[in-house]
Amino acid sequence: MIDRIDREILDVLAQEARISFQELGLRVRLSATATAERVRRLERRGAIRAYRADIDPAASGRPLEALIDLRLAPGTRAARFEAAVAARDEVDDLVHLTGRADYALRVHCAGTAGLDALLGWLKETAGVQETETRVVLRRAPLRRGGQAAV
Repeated sequence: MIDRIDREILDVLAQEARISFQELGLRVRLSATATAERVRRLERRGAIRAYRADIDPAASGRPLEALIDLRLAPGTRAARFEAAVAARDEVDDLVHLTGRADYALRVHCAGTAGLDALLGWLKETAGVQETETRVVLRRAPLRRGGQAAV
């Protein structure tokens, strides 16, 4: 079971993955040693899957963010589609859905020309029948663990 302290640890790590055990312990009111043991236990249990750097896509030349809902063409195999899309650098998230859309993608492209090229590739090569695309204008800050997330 994950208790209140474990949830607090997960909330802090979600915002600051590089925080020291000493600082994390201060935030959750535990010693550094007890905090480190809890983090290791959470890792072993799979509650913490990875630590990642949050890279600004604009810094890597892909400032345009878009959300794409799509439906596969009849006969398109899901495994083949997923493997093809996962290999694309523009794709940040690929989610299989219930409802009207088969999948949702979150992508970062090098402008509208890059988005247009990706949409063309999805339809011509990846077996996509229909797309609905929304361009992200800005991200609204969320409050998690008592701190504003950006």
